[in-house]
Amino acid sequence: MAIEILRLGHRGERDKRISTHVALTSRALGAEKIIFTEEDKHVKESVERIVDSWGGDFKFEVVKSWRTYAKRFKDNGIVVHLTMYGENINKIMTEIREDISKTNKNLLLIIGAEKVPREAYDLANYNLSVGNQPHSEVAALAIFLDRLTEGKTLYSEYDNAKIKVTPSKSEKCVFVEKD
Repeated sequence: MAIEILRLGHRGERDKRISTHVALTSRALGAEKIIFTEEDKHVKESVERIVDSWGGDFKFEVVKSWRTYAKRFKDNGIVVHLTMYGENINKIMTEIREDISKTNKNLLLIIGAEKVPREAYDLANYNLSVGNQPHSEVAALAIFLDRLTEGKTLYSEYDNAKIKVTPSKSEKCVFVEKD
C-alpha cells in the first residue's frame, strides 16, 4: 500500500511552517508523496533538503485541480479525509485497515489548511475525526498514520540517508556521512 497526502488550501506565508511540518510528518510516518494545490518554493526546498540528508524517495508534487486528482485516485484507491467532523478514529480505524488490506488499494489522505470544500467530504470513502476538539492537522496526521501502520514506521531507515539517528537510553547516537 502506498500512502499519499493531499494538502488542501496552503496559504503561502501564513502556512509555510505548518505545511512543512505536514510534509515532514508525512514522510517520517510512511507516506510516499505529498501533493499541494499551491506552489510554495520554501516548503518544496525544505522537503527536498530533508530527503537529501535523511534519505528515502519522498515526492513533492503540485496539482492544478485537487478534485481531478482525488477523483482519479479514488478509481483505484481509498480516500480518507481527516476532519474534526468525521467518524471517531477509535471506532473506524480497524475497518479502514481491513478495507486497505482486503483490497490492496493505495491510500490518499486529505487534510485541509483552511475550510475544506463540501466536495471533499462527499468524495472521501471515509471522513475521519481524530478527536472532537480543535488541534493541529499535524497532530491528526501523525496519529492517523501511526495507527494505520501500527507504529511500524516510527523507526524507519531510509536508503541513501546521510544522517541516521539510533535510539539510545543515555546518549545522542547520530551517524553523519562525510562527503
